[in-house]
Amino acid sequence: MSSDSLVADQRDHPGEAIAVTAAGALPWRINKDRLEVLLIHRPRYDDWSWPKGKIDPGETVPECAIREVEEEIGLIAPLGIPLPPIHYHVPAGLKVVHYWAVDVDGAALVPDGKEVDSVMWCVPEKAARLLTNPSDVDPLKYLMAAYERGELETWPLLIVRHAKAKPRSSWTKAEGDRPLAATGTRQAQAVGRLLRTWKPGRVVTSPWVRCVATIAPYAKASDAKIKMHESLTEHRHARSPHKTAAVVESLFDKQRPVVLCTHRPALSTVFAQLAKHMGPGLRALLPATDPFLAPGELVVCHVAHGSKDTVVAVERFRPFDD
Repeated sequence: MSSDSLVADQRDHPGEAIAVTAAGALPWRINKDRLEVLLIHRPRYDDWSWPKGKIDPGETVPECAIREVEEEIGLIAPLGIPLPPIHYHVPAGLKVVHYWAVDVDGAALVPDGKEVDSVMWCVPEKAARLLTNPSDVDPLKYLMAAYERGELETWPLLIVRHAKAKPRSSWTKAEGDRPLAATGTRQAQAVGRLLRTWKPGRVVTSPWVRCVATIAPYAKASDAKIKMHESLTEHRHARSPHKTAAVVESLFDKQRPVVLCTHRPALSTVFAQLAKHMGPGLRALLPATDPFLAPGELVVCHVAHGSKDTVVAVERFRPFDD
């Protein structure tokens, strides 16, 4: 499932423009071997719902979801698999709400008291009966089905194309030293903010300056461990693409959140290797033609914990467009 396609998921409103974009999450936990989800009560509307809210200017939808969950219930946690967005009409027009699953994992919850005055943990069947908006049941059904398939508990594997670099034509020194353009520097900051949505603790990157500079804002803010691989450079990939593929394959070994940053020419090999870990439906969501990703764009592959190396969801985001 890709969560950045707004119009394509409008089953009941084909072609209608989106007037309001919002994002949120379905918090979940396992309690005494049973799946439970968290409902919130909003005193303003006297309803039971999921944590969510409208997107702020300059935000991506994942950043909006993370912010709203923290503001409403005090939960700071990475996003899990994407869930089906819902659509309904408000006075401004058609509204879309993007949802993700979020593993609470024992974290303390602190409702803000204004937007949310109480929360309730309950089994999904009870939640379906209590939800005030019937369309809020759709992402719940998907979450329940993912749990039954063993695809709810996941870790993210992210692929980033380096941000915009200075033109080759204006650079006379070593190719590996070509730096980011001014636009690329701003893109790198946006990439850093977006990566905090999934909190990868490992960074694997080409050692060339433009890749390292792209990932540096996130690495500095998160204290993530950085590992550089020559096989992710343009030159080494051109000579030995199988070694680039081997680096991608090694990302599955530790089963922990990781981000890889590389160059456009290497992306064909990167995505071909990732495709081996997913079914045909998800393969169709991977970029298939050159240039594969825009500078600073990223792909998120969610890998099921129980499977070691099976990708169960794919997303694609472009955090900055100058």
